[in-house]
Amino acid sequence: MGWNLDKKRPLCPQICEQICVLIAKGELKPGERLMSVRDVAVSASVNPNTVQKSFEQLEQRGVIYSKRGSGWYVSETETTAEGVRGELIRSKTAAYIRDMMALGLSKEDIQKYVKEFNHE
Repeated sequence: MGWNLDKKRPLCPQICEQICVLIAKGELKPGERLMSVRDVAVSASVNPNTVQKSFEQLEQRGVIYSKRGSGWYVSETETTAEGVRGELIRSKTAAYIRDMMALGLSKEDIQKYVKEFNHE
């Protein structure tokens, strides 16, 4: 897996998001084993404690679970990918709207630009 991490931003949320994107896209399937904490740390060039913290956060959200001595797995609930996808859509949409409003755009202006972009 290729990690695209911005070292200027907190790493845990980025690792969580990238794993969630893989689940939402179906690249990680329910019940599938994740790379080990150590392997993720090496491939992402981050501290293993950062990866462990990310995995624990995802476990608290019910996205993944651990099997003692076996590793980390994608939740086997069929709705996990749908839920993760919905969370990503909502958070990215909210961030986009906040960014556009910070530029001084009204909600109507934002809707207009989204419609224009959709027609391109």
